[in-house]
Amino acid sequence: MMRCMIALLLLPSLTLGQRSLAEDVSLTRERVRAYRLAHERAILDELVGFLSIPNVASDREAIRRNAEFLRAMLERRGVRAEILDIGDAPPAVYGELLVPTARHTIVFYAHFDGQPVDPSQWASDPWTPVLRDRPLEHGGRVVPWSAIPTPIPGEWRLYARSASDDKSPIVALLTALDALRAAQIPPSVNIKFFFEGEEEAGSPHLRTILQKYADRLKADAWVLCDGPVHQTRRQQVYFGARGIVDLELTVYGPVRPLHSGHYGNWAPNPAALLAQLLASMRDEDGHIRIPGFYDDVRPLTESERRALAEIPDIDAALREELGLGWSEGGGRRLVELIMAPALNVRGLRAGHVGETAQNAIPTEARASIDFRLVPDQTPESVRRRVEEHLRRQGFTIVTEAPTLEQRRRHPKIARLVWGPGYPPARTSMDLPISRALVRLIEETIGAPIVKMPTLGGSIPMYLFQELLNVPVIGVPIVNHDNNQHGANENLRLQNLWDGIELYAVLFAHLGRALEAK
Repeated sequence: MMRCMIALLLLPSLTLGQRSLAEDVSLTRERVRAYRLAHERAILDELVGFLSIPNVASDREAIRRNAEFLRAMLERRGVRAEILDIGDAPPAVYGELLVPTARHTIVFYAHFDGQPVDPSQWASDPWTPVLRDRPLEHGGRVVPWSAIPTPIPGEWRLYARSASDDKSPIVALLTALDALRAAQIPPSVNIKFFFEGEEEAGSPHLRTILQKYADRLKADAWVLCDGPVHQTRRQQVYFGARGIVDLELTVYGPVRPLHSGHYGNWAPNPAALLAQLLASMRDEDGHIRIPGFYDDVRPLTESERRALAEIPDIDAALREELGLGWSEGGGRRLVELIMAPALNVRGLRAGHVGETAQNAIPTEARASIDFRLVPDQTPESVRRRVEEHLRRQGFTIVTEAPTLEQRRRHPKIARLVWGPGYPPARTSMDLPISRALVRLIEETIGAPIVKMPTLGGSIPMYLFQELLNVPVIGVPIVNHDNNQHGANENLRLQNLWDGIELYAVLFAHLGRALEAK
């Protein structure tokens, strides 16, 4: 079947390239759009079927069902597909479509696992996709599947876990192949797909998978389809991603809760102690106070600084949308702050509040922290500096719950449980592949794009660079307001429609753009 598909795609190749790149891009968009308009319901139905399979990374059986479903999706397109296994780890799915005339090979990456869900926080079942005629927070009403019009309005939203992150980009990629085949437009590059099944769990087996299948995954570049477009709805391309390392930090007080009247101001209060410790690590503007924390930060290049200066200033609008009377950073814009490391307190726990509050000194207090890293920081260097700082604050560090004897011997004890984490990565914006992608995408949408040197979020880009020695660039398509990782995750349908066109153009014309002077 794959040979038949390639032969069909190559039929019109004599006519391509006789026009300018801009003309060919415009023609491709027109034909792909016509295909999409004629097949919107079928495209949506395939996505709904995919979304209906639960995909929490820790559910191995569900992840396997997703992998089998995805392999079948690839094979229906004539793509040679297989499931990549490493022991009992969640599988990845690989596909390839090789074009005899292509001189370049590009791997397109996305992940098919999703974040855990708390159904009580959702307006509908996370695994039963629901279509609404506008965002939920704007009064979006459920649209019965029997009442969907043609064409389907682009502002409608599809609600389900992984609707944006990352199942819709996968469907956009595969639908782009369908549209090109229908239009008899051949790919200009060898296309490979790598779909991961445990990204939301921190990709603990990704290194092993990449090492085992390195020969199969050889390419000139990787394109990551994870992440959102810019908050202005403009297309965004990112050349790097921040690294991450997380920390569970616990400090201790008395071995049993104590009456705050009888023992207050005498027995150390771990909640107050933790608050003081966190304040010593981070100020109210988000600046990290830990000595030496910024020493390894790589300065931005001239191209990166210029790209930041060109990004629209959306901070005031974001504050309005999010109900914020101020923002951290000492007046610097969000895009500038994303280029710097960050310390986020993602959760606190100590004693009781509200109706269960007690006039007592708690026995312990805990903070859950994530550090976002930028080149050239590493999880190891961050751990070292954090632990040095805690020792300077008078803490004895332990990795297990302290014994009674340890609590008696040491005035201040901090238990640290570090996550594995991974370092940041950044691809040069001046590489030929970087310039070709930007040029081709701007030709596709007919306007300047947002070029982000580093994405605010964290994805393990460093592994592709380190193990496969290739440039890695992100070309996301989903809406920025998608509630990614949270309740009521959603996809704005126009982002899917636009993404199909964008990926089709990349398949059809990236080879030519790379050859252009």
